[in-house]
Amino acid sequence: MWGAELIIPLVKLKFLTHKTGESRNRPMWLLSHYQRPSSFYLKAFSIFNMHLPLVVKMAPAVQAITVILSKLFHPFILLSWRVGSEADGHSFPSPVAPGRKAKEIINAARENLAKMIGGRPQDMIFTSGGTESNNLVIHSVVKHFHKIHAAVGDTAEHPSPVEGALPHIITCTVEHDSIRLPLEHLVEEQVAEVTFVPVSKVNGQAEAEDILAAVRPATCLVTIMLANNETGVIMPVPEISRRVRALNQQRAAGGLPGVLVHTDAAQALGKRRVDVRDLGVDFLTIVGHKFYGPRIGALYIRGLGELTPLYPMLFGGGQERNFRPGTENTPMIAGLGKAAELVAENCEAYEAHMRDVRDYLEERLAAEFGKRIHLNSQFPGTERLPNTCNFSILGPQLQGRLVLAQCRTLLASMGAACHSDHGDRPSPVLLSCGVPLDVARNAIRLSVGRGTTRAEVDLVVQDLKQAVARLEGQA
Repeated sequence: MWGAELIIPLVKLKFLTHKTGESRNRPMWLLSHYQRPSSFYLKAFSIFNMHLPLVVKMAPAVQAITVILSKLFHPFILLSWRVGSEADGHSFPSPVAPGRKAKEIINAARENLAKMIGGRPQDMIFTSGGTESNNLVIHSVVKHFHKIHAAVGDTAEHPSPVEGALPHIITCTVEHDSIRLPLEHLVEEQVAEVTFVPVSKVNGQAEAEDILAAVRPATCLVTIMLANNETGVIMPVPEISRRVRALNQQRAAGGLPGVLVHTDAAQALGKRRVDVRDLGVDFLTIVGHKFYGPRIGALYIRGLGELTPLYPMLFGGGQERNFRPGTENTPMIAGLGKAAELVAENCEAYEAHMRDVRDYLEERLAAEFGKRIHLNSQFPGTERLPNTCNFSILGPQLQGRLVLAQCRTLLASMGAACHSDHGDRPSPVLLSCGVPLDVARNAIRLSVGRGTTRAEVDLVVQDLKQAVARLEGQA
């Protein structure tokens, strides 16, 4: 489907052979169908919600991206970095104009990102990743709130409807830490007020009705993730956006500021169709390594500079139209653009394959463990990502961490990769969704990728079965 393909590792992973116990660090080249050592299993399909391998299609127009993080293509690395530097005026003697080439590469990547989400290239800003994008949104809306109210001012004859109020932001209880922690920090610093709306224990979603009920006169932002990273539950972002827009018309008539809508689409991109026109959002966060791109990100801003405000957190050389200054990371941007292009071209096929393999995984788990399997990510009538399976194997000695420690071939997590060092502490996301405490302690999150096969699912389920048997003393 993709022609010649190369997948480059993003990090050096630590591999452990179960025969010798030898631990070693080395880069691993993952091909679609590679030969792997018989002593240990490295496909690790279960970590695709965390950090995906970098997919690169070998094409002359994007030659620079084939060198990212790879010493095997050292000359091209030098060219790519040189291209990026010359775009900033740090010139090297050359008969060509690499600065213009860098700009072409960056603009092409911007166009590919826009195409992937149904937006306009001029509404895209490159960032270092999802955390920066999310923080930039929060920073911008708070700054804009203070700016517009300082401009309007308060008088005895015409008091402001939000006189003396802090900016108010609405989110939900299952957001990523790059949303939750900045908001908690603003509350601690008494810079803003935040409402964390609980998700429904029936469907795992943040309900539009509950979001709207939390709106105050000083509300300036609603930020709700598009898909949860632990359960895969799709949030009703289009409905929330529609209702906020209708509410904004009423607020304008009463002299109140409009409420902006942001969604962190990190988990959804590459796994399902994402279109900002359907979502109706003002901001959308993009994270490259979630759809086989490099570890950088981007931010979509609807009508940047015209309809939706954005205020820089950094100040410097004026890159990205001064919204995000700093020398562009040209090779990474090129890789992000190519990954976005592949998603735009193949998303339906990716989604169908992942759903087929994920459903097979859940069938095999049910067949092997029967009533002992509790699918934490299944909620009646709720749509979820096609690749994610969060489950618990019921039993007093089968906490997720213990089961995974006994696995010989499976690499996985109990929940979000960001919280992998939290021991046996159950996931707050699962508890928020109504999963009982003893079930949440046993949770394991598996996710499949574009190249995961049913044969690999069989290997993993067998590994889990043997791990459980060892823990229960039956092996």
